[in-house]
Amino acid sequence: MDAAPSSSMALPSLLPRNALSKVSIFQRLTTPTTLIPSWASSTKPNTLTLVSSNPLLTTSKFPSFLRCSTKPDTSANSETHSKPNDEPSSVSKAHESDEASEAFSYGSSCASSPSESRSHSSSSRGLVFALGASNSWDSAEVGSPVVKRFLSDEEERWYMWYHGRAKGKPSCDLIGLAISSNGVHWERGGGVARSSSDVGFVMNCGKDWWAFDTGGIRPSEMVIMSSSRVRASSAVYWLYYTGYGSDKVEFADNSLEFSLENPDSFFNFINDGNGKVFKSLPGLAISQDGRHWARIEGEHHSGALIDVGSEKEWDSLFISSPQVVYHGNGDLRMYYHSFDVEKGHFAIGIARSRDGIRWVKLGKIMGGGKAGCFDEFGAMNACVMRNRSDGNYVMAYEGVAADGRRSIGMAISPDGLKEWMRLQDEAILKPSDKGCWDDKDVGSPCLVKMDTEENEWRLYYRGVGNGGSVGIGMAISEGSDIGSFRRWTGFHV
Repeated sequence: MDAAPSSSMALPSLLPRNALSKVSIFQRLTTPTTLIPSWASSTKPNTLTLVSSNPLLTTSKFPSFLRCSTKPDTSANSETHSKPNDEPSSVSKAHESDEASEAFSYGSSCASSPSESRSHSSSSRGLVFALGASNSWDSAEVGSPVVKRFLSDEEERWYMWYHGRAKGKPSCDLIGLAISSNGVHWERGGGVARSSSDVGFVMNCGKDWWAFDTGGIRPSEMVIMSSSRVRASSAVYWLYYTGYGSDKVEFADNSLEFSLENPDSFFNFINDGNGKVFKSLPGLAISQDGRHWARIEGEHHSGALIDVGSEKEWDSLFISSPQVVYHGNGDLRMYYHSFDVEKGHFAIGIARSRDGIRWVKLGKIMGGGKAGCFDEFGAMNACVMRNRSDGNYVMAYEGVAADGRRSIGMAISPDGLKEWMRLQDEAILKPSDKGCWDDKDVGSPCLVKMDTEENEWRLYYRGVGNGGSVGIGMAISEGSDIGSFRRWTGFHV
């Protein structure tokens, strides 16, 4: 990873979206902004302390960051962060919590997910996070796992942001947070995460009539940024997410053997039968504790970061799953997917930014695979990481077969730009055998690089069963081999 310079950097005055007046953040920017992840910015990685120069924030007692792991090969997705214990201040969206408490029953967090109460039989192999309780906010749908592992000398802590939806409600997808000490057994909440130590649902759909995310939200990536304006080690969570509105875009292609869906959901946001799909755009929100969020204005009139392409461009229908990777000082890359109408397949594109807010598209980098392969009809939901051991980029992605079946594939690139090559023609993770909880589709991959002696990778994913089951699963690589993953069956002593 490129080393970050120690020169002063200015974090922009980030303006939350206001329900009364729509003010763009770019009206306040006077100089280019450079951002770096907290793990790259600290000159003293073992003494990270959260100190804010903002007088509005000094009244909150934020604890010091946990000590960074000094073990080699800790991935960029494993930035060190503590679990705050007090309410955040200026970035809180308190009204969202109030509204949510009226819609969902609120209670103490569940000790574990339902899947943990039973042993890992062959039918539940790999399942680590099932649907929530019948009266919870995530009782009907879970998915889009964004998993981060934080290390200290005393403990390890795992955070997972994911989307969910309640049963029997026409409500939109919401974003929630679960935590774990090992990445397998998760503590979750059935209602609103009210304090900075709670788990549960943490972000609601947009409320502004002009916003792009009033119909649903799904997390895509979490980047932990910092600025020497408040001290290099003071970090802020940057959540890149997909927002769905009520607008629909025309789509007419009778050649597909499956229904084009956006969002790609097992439940209801599907092609309405009239050649239309829901439009989606990428958004950004920031937080100091990963639970209380303030949306940030993008350049698009709806508040989104970027807009769809023109009628003849490959991304003219929608933009989904903005996955952002820090490459170097002033160089961030966003990987996203759309459906290329001309080619008739899902495709992944890339955009670049200097500040993480203003983006320039570079074009499509991956489309459909070979005829008869698991990804013949395209690639979507990319998860990109820089492999610090060799400097290459790795991409886990959801491949779509000719019949619509979903599997997970892998691609590599030396620079993370346009030189992407599929690792192999076979999927690294396919749906399970008939009768298992994920025997229909597997997708929405999220990679986590471990720093164990085996140098293994973990792959979190969303699984769907032919019988209607849905959940989040985990697979483990065979050592450092990213071309071979097996579903988790338990810890081996």
